[in-house]
Amino acid sequence: MSAAGTYTPKPGAAPLPRMIAAQAALETKMLLRNGEQLLLTVVIPTLLLVLFSAVDIVDTGKGEAVDFLAPGILALAVMSTAFTGQAIATGFERRYGVLKRLGASPLPRWALMAAKTLSVLVTEVLQIVLLTLIAFALGWSPHGNPFAVLLLLVLGTAAFSGLGLLMAGTLKAEATLAAANLVFLLLLVGGGVIVPLDKFPDAAQSVLGLLPISALSDGLRDVLQHGAGMPWGDLGILAVWAVIGLGAAGKFFRWE
Repeated sequence: MSAAGTYTPKPGAAPLPRMIAAQAALETKMLLRNGEQLLLTVVIPTLLLVLFSAVDIVDTGKGEAVDFLAPGILALAVMSTAFTGQAIATGFERRYGVLKRLGASPLPRWALMAAKTLSVLVTEVLQIVLLTLIAFALGWSPHGNPFAVLLLLVLGTAAFSGLGLLMAGTLKAEATLAAANLVFLLLLVGGGVIVPLDKFPDAAQSVLGLLPISALSDGLRDVLQHGAGMPWGDLGILAVWAVIGLGAAGKFFRWE
Protein backbone atom coordinates (compact mmCIF):
# COMPACT_ATOMS: atom_id res chain seq x y z
CA MET A 1 0.00 0.00 0.00
CA SER A 2 1.51 3.28 -1.08
CA ALA A 3 2.07 6.06 1.39
CA ALA A 4 -0.43 8.91 1.52
CA GLY A 5 0.45 11.86 -0.66
CA THR A 6 2.53 9.91 -3.14
CA TYR A 7 0.42 11.24 -6.02
CA THR A 8 -0.11 14.72 -4.61
CA PRO A 9 0.27 17.25 -7.47
CA LYS A 10 2.77 20.09 -7.21
CA PRO A 11 1.13 23.11 -8.83
CA GLY A 12 3.35 25.97 -9.87
CA ALA A 13 4.81 27.84 -12.80
CA ALA A 14 7.10 26.10 -15.26
CA PRO A 15 10.78 27.09 -15.30
CA LEU A 16 11.27 30.56 -16.80
CA PRO A 17 13.33 29.42 -19.83
CA ARG A 18 10.61 26.92 -20.74
CA MET A 19 7.91 29.60 -20.46
CA ILE A 20 9.88 31.98 -22.68
CA ALA A 21 10.50 29.26 -25.26
CA ALA A 22 6.82 28.24 -25.29
CA GLN A 23 5.66 31.85 -25.68
CA ALA A 24 8.23 32.48 -28.42
CA ALA A 25 7.02 29.39 -30.31
CA LEU A 26 3.42 30.59 -30.01
CA GLU A 27 4.33 34.09 -31.18
CA THR A 28 6.18 32.67 -34.20
CA LYS A 29 3.27 30.41 -35.19
CA MET A 30 0.81 33.29 -34.92
CA LEU A 31 3.04 35.51 -37.03
CA LEU A 32 3.54 32.92 -39.76
CA ARG A 33 -0.20 32.17 -39.92
CA ASN A 34 -1.11 35.83 -40.40
CA GLY A 35 -1.62 36.64 -44.08
CA GLU A 36 -0.78 40.34 -43.72
CA GLN A 37 2.41 39.52 -41.84
CA LEU A 38 3.47 37.02 -44.50
CA LEU A 39 2.86 39.68 -47.15
CA LEU A 40 5.16 42.09 -45.35
CA THR A 41 7.84 39.62 -44.29
CA VAL A 42 8.07 37.28 -47.29
CA VAL A 43 6.06 38.22 -50.35
CA ILE A 44 6.96 41.91 -50.75
CA PRO A 45 10.75 41.53 -50.18
CA THR A 46 10.85 38.50 -52.52
CA LEU A 47 8.92 40.26 -55.29
CA LEU A 48 11.07 43.38 -55.01
CA LEU A 49 14.27 41.35 -55.17
CA VAL A 50 13.18 39.34 -58.22
CA LEU A 51 11.53 42.25 -60.07
CA PHE A 52 14.28 44.84 -59.70
CA SER A 53 17.00 42.25 -60.35
CA ALA A 54 15.37 41.05 -63.56
CA VAL A 55 14.10 44.37 -64.93
CA ASP A 56 16.33 47.43 -65.38
CA ILE A 57 14.07 49.93 -63.64
CA VAL A 58 16.49 51.67 -61.26
CA ASP A 59 20.12 52.55 -62.00
CA THR A 60 22.02 50.61 -59.34
CA GLY A 61 25.47 51.48 -60.67
CA LYS A 62 28.17 49.18 -62.00
CA GLY A 63 27.92 45.42 -61.67
CA GLU A 64 24.95 43.14 -61.35
CA ALA A 65 21.76 44.72 -59.99
CA VAL A 66 21.29 41.84 -57.54
CA ASP A 67 24.62 42.66 -55.86
CA PHE A 68 23.23 46.09 -54.97
CA LEU A 69 19.69 44.97 -54.24
CA ALA A 70 20.24 41.87 -52.08
CA PRO A 71 21.76 43.71 -49.06
CA GLY A 72 18.99 46.32 -49.18
CA ILE A 73 16.28 43.66 -49.37
CA LEU A 74 17.82 41.88 -46.37
CA ALA A 75 17.61 45.18 -44.48
CA LEU A 76 14.00 45.57 -45.60
CA ALA A 77 13.21 42.08 -44.31
CA VAL A 78 14.58 43.00 -40.88
CA MET A 79 12.52 46.19 -40.82
CA SER A 80 9.33 44.44 -41.98
CA THR A 81 9.53 41.89 -39.16
CA ALA A 82 11.13 43.74 -36.26
CA PHE A 83 9.32 47.05 -36.83
CA THR A 84 6.22 46.89 -39.02
CA GLY A 85 5.00 43.37 -38.23
CA GLN A 86 5.78 43.55 -34.52
CA ALA A 87 4.26 47.02 -34.12
CA ILE A 88 0.96 46.00 -35.75
CA ALA A 89 0.65 42.66 -33.95
CA THR A 90 1.55 44.09 -30.53
CA GLY A 91 -0.71 47.10 -31.03
CA PHE A 92 -3.77 44.92 -31.60
CA GLU A 93 -2.80 42.56 -28.77
CA ARG A 94 -2.75 45.61 -26.52
CA ARG A 95 -6.14 46.80 -27.80
CA TYR A 96 -7.86 43.45 -27.25
CA GLY A 97 -6.43 43.06 -23.76
CA VAL A 98 -4.11 40.18 -24.63
CA LEU A 99 -1.07 41.94 -23.20
CA LYS A 100 -2.93 42.81 -20.01
CA ARG A 101 -3.88 39.16 -19.47
CA LEU A 102 -0.39 37.91 -20.29
CA GLY A 103 1.04 40.52 -17.94
CA ALA A 104 -0.97 38.93 -15.11
CA SER A 105 0.30 35.42 -15.91
CA PRO A 106 3.34 33.78 -14.26
CA LEU A 107 5.38 34.95 -17.26
CA PRO A 108 7.07 38.24 -16.25
CA ARG A 109 6.53 41.18 -18.55
CA TRP A 110 10.22 41.41 -19.44
CA ALA A 111 10.13 37.71 -20.33
CA LEU A 112 7.14 38.32 -22.61
CA MET A 113 9.14 40.99 -24.43
CA ALA A 114 12.07 38.58 -24.61
CA ALA A 115 9.79 35.93 -26.15
CA LYS A 116 8.56 38.44 -28.73
CA THR A 117 12.16 39.36 -29.57
CA LEU A 118 13.10 35.69 -29.90
CA SER A 119 10.13 35.18 -32.23
CA VAL A 120 11.32 38.09 -34.36
CA LEU A 121 14.81 36.59 -34.58
CA VAL A 122 13.47 33.17 -35.61
CA THR A 123 11.33 34.77 -38.32
CA GLU A 124 14.27 36.83 -39.55
CA VAL A 125 16.44 33.73 -39.86
CA LEU A 126 13.79 32.12 -42.06
CA GLN A 127 13.50 35.30 -44.14
CA ILE A 128 17.24 35.67 -44.60
CA VAL A 129 17.69 32.03 -45.62
CA LEU A 130 14.89 32.31 -48.20
CA LEU A 131 16.05 35.64 -49.63
CA THR A 132 19.68 34.50 -49.74
CA LEU A 133 18.75 31.38 -51.71
CA ILE A 134 16.71 33.48 -54.16
CA ALA A 135 19.55 36.00 -54.50
CA PHE A 136 22.04 33.20 -55.21
CA ALA A 137 19.70 31.88 -57.89
CA LEU A 138 19.69 35.38 -59.44
CA GLY A 139 23.50 35.44 -59.55
CA TRP A 140 24.40 37.18 -56.29
CA SER A 141 28.09 37.10 -55.35
CA PRO A 142 28.47 38.32 -51.73
CA HIS A 143 31.79 39.16 -50.09
CA GLY A 144 32.98 40.44 -46.73
CA ASN A 145 33.10 39.47 -43.09
CA PRO A 146 30.16 37.31 -41.85
CA PHE A 147 30.63 38.64 -38.30
CA ALA A 148 30.13 42.22 -39.53
CA VAL A 149 26.94 41.13 -41.29
CA LEU A 150 25.69 39.40 -38.13
CA LEU A 151 26.45 42.44 -35.99
CA LEU A 152 24.60 44.73 -38.41
CA LEU A 153 21.56 42.45 -38.44
CA VAL A 154 21.46 42.16 -34.64
CA LEU A 155 21.77 45.92 -34.06
CA GLY A 156 19.26 46.59 -36.84
CA THR A 157 16.82 44.20 -35.21
CA ALA A 158 17.29 45.89 -31.83
CA ALA A 159 16.77 49.35 -33.33
CA PHE A 160 13.63 48.46 -35.28
CA SER A 161 12.22 46.32 -32.48
CA GLY A 162 12.50 49.17 -30.02
CA LEU A 163 10.83 51.61 -32.40
CA GLY A 164 8.06 49.11 -33.18
CA LEU A 165 7.32 48.44 -29.52
CA LEU A 166 7.38 52.18 -28.79
CA MET A 167 4.76 52.79 -31.49
CA ALA A 168 2.61 49.83 -30.42
CA GLY A 169 2.76 50.82 -26.75
CA THR A 170 1.81 54.47 -27.17
CA LEU A 171 -0.60 54.72 -30.13
CA LYS A 172 -4.03 53.20 -30.66
CA ALA A 173 -4.10 49.99 -32.71
CA GLU A 174 -5.64 51.64 -35.79
CA ALA A 175 -3.11 54.47 -35.66
CA THR A 176 -0.29 51.95 -35.27
CA LEU A 177 -1.54 50.01 -38.31
CA ALA A 178 -1.62 53.15 -40.47
CA ALA A 179 1.61 54.64 -39.17
CA ALA A 180 3.64 51.41 -39.37
CA ASN A 181 2.61 50.78 -42.98
CA LEU A 182 3.25 54.40 -43.94
CA VAL A 183 6.71 54.36 -42.38
CA PHE A 184 7.43 51.05 -44.15
CA LEU A 185 6.59 52.58 -47.54
CA LEU A 186 8.50 55.81 -46.90
CA LEU A 187 11.64 53.99 -45.74
CA LEU A 188 11.37 51.54 -48.63
CA VAL A 189 11.60 54.48 -51.05
CA GLY A 190 13.94 56.79 -49.15
CA GLY A 191 16.10 54.40 -47.15
CA GLY A 192 18.54 53.25 -49.80
CA VAL A 193 16.88 49.85 -50.12
CA ILE A 194 16.20 50.00 -53.87
CA VAL A 195 17.07 53.56 -54.87
CA PRO A 196 20.71 54.51 -54.08
CA LEU A 197 20.98 57.44 -51.68
CA ASP A 198 23.23 59.31 -54.11
CA LYS A 199 20.19 59.73 -56.39
CA PHE A 200 18.69 62.13 -53.83
CA PRO A 201 19.71 65.81 -53.39
CA ASP A 202 22.77 66.40 -51.23
CA ALA A 203 20.74 67.98 -48.42
CA ALA A 204 18.41 65.00 -48.32
CA GLN A 205 21.28 62.50 -48.38
CA SER A 206 22.72 63.82 -45.12
CA VAL A 207 19.36 63.34 -43.36
CA LEU A 208 18.39 60.03 -44.98
CA GLY A 209 21.79 58.57 -44.15
CA LEU A 210 20.99 58.84 -40.43
CA LEU A 211 17.89 56.64 -40.68
CA PRO A 212 18.22 53.10 -39.29
CA ILE A 213 17.15 51.51 -42.59
CA SER A 214 19.80 53.52 -44.46
CA ALA A 215 22.52 52.58 -41.97
CA LEU A 216 21.54 48.91 -42.14
CA SER A 217 21.24 48.71 -45.94
CA ASP A 218 24.42 50.76 -46.55
CA GLY A 219 26.37 48.78 -43.97
CA LEU A 220 25.29 45.45 -45.44
CA ARG A 221 26.04 46.74 -48.95
CA ASP A 222 29.53 47.95 -47.98
CA VAL A 223 30.37 44.54 -46.54
CA LEU A 224 28.57 42.17 -48.91
CA GLN A 225 29.02 44.07 -52.17
CA HIS A 226 32.32 45.87 -51.68
CA GLY A 227 34.01 43.56 -49.17
CA ALA A 228 34.61 46.40 -46.70
CA GLY A 229 35.72 45.86 -43.14
CA MET A 230 33.67 46.62 -40.05
CA PRO A 231 31.29 49.51 -40.94
CA TRP A 232 31.70 51.35 -37.65
CA GLY A 233 29.77 54.44 -38.74
CA ASP A 234 26.66 52.48 -39.69
CA LEU A 235 26.97 50.31 -36.58
CA GLY A 236 27.14 53.45 -34.47
CA ILE A 237 23.96 54.87 -36.03
CA LEU A 238 22.12 51.59 -35.43
CA ALA A 239 23.38 51.43 -31.85
CA VAL A 240 22.08 54.94 -31.13
CA TRP A 241 18.67 54.09 -32.60
CA ALA A 242 18.59 50.85 -30.59
CA VAL A 243 19.30 52.68 -27.33
CA ILE A 244 16.74 55.39 -28.09
CA GLY A 245 14.03 52.99 -29.27
CA LEU A 246 14.39 50.35 -26.56
CA GLY A 247 14.85 52.97 -23.84
CA ALA A 248 11.78 54.94 -24.90
CA ALA A 249 9.73 51.75 -25.31
CA GLY A 250 10.68 50.60 -21.82
CA LYS A 251 9.67 53.96 -20.35
CA PHE A 252 6.49 54.84 -22.26
CA PHE A 253 5.02 51.44 -23.20
CA ARG A 254 1.46 51.10 -21.89
CA TRP A 255 0.06 47.60 -21.35
CA GLU A 256 -3.58 48.68 -21.52
